[in-house]
Amino acid sequence: MLKKRIAIFASGSGSNAQKIMEHFKKHPEAEVAIVLSNNPNAYVIQRADNFEVPSHVFDRFDFYNTDNIVDLLRKMEIDIIVLAGFLWLIPENLLNAFPNKIINIHPALLPKYGGKGMYGDRVHQAVLSNKETESGITIHFVNAQFDEGEVIHQSRFRIEQGDDIEMIKFKCQQLEHLHYPRVVENLLKKMKTI
Repeated sequence: MLKKRIAIFASGSGSNAQKIMEHFKKHPEAEVAIVLSNNPNAYVIQRADNFEVPSHVFDRFDFYNTDNIVDLLRKMEIDIIVLAGFLWLIPENLLNAFPNKIINIHPALLPKYGGKGMYGDRVHQAVLSNKETESGITIHFVNAQFDEGEVIHQSRFRIEQGDDIEMIKFKCQQLEHLHYPRVVENLLKKMKTI
């Protein structure tokens, strides 16, 4: 039986990408087939190399003005696209080629603290500044707007008095690393493609 194929898009360090590669490394029915990045210096490329997963670097023109990425993913028979710290808005040609097959993770409980420019420490700082008592993660389908696709999964954690941005980030990453690989796996099963 052919394994289902996952493509991961990432712009930075790639800790979520690593957890997903670990999860599917010996999986009988699915595998990470490629890691794509818009940043040639992103550490995620090294992580992919460590798992012997091919990587592909592209630029803004390639992404927004050509079908090169869509063609590559189709040629590789990709079943699902996972965004793991990927900061660019997904173009229409990619959304149309993979309807309801592109997912993203956001380090807050959407619809709070989402939208353009809201990523990473900026999100955690906003949560802290607004004296929230909880935060969490949202895994959602990707559409043409930042952070507005249908929610697939949310998990939350309490923010204790004295928690700083590093502690909030740590709690958030713990949830990301725990849930993201499993949500990807469950989605593949639901797609009737596993």
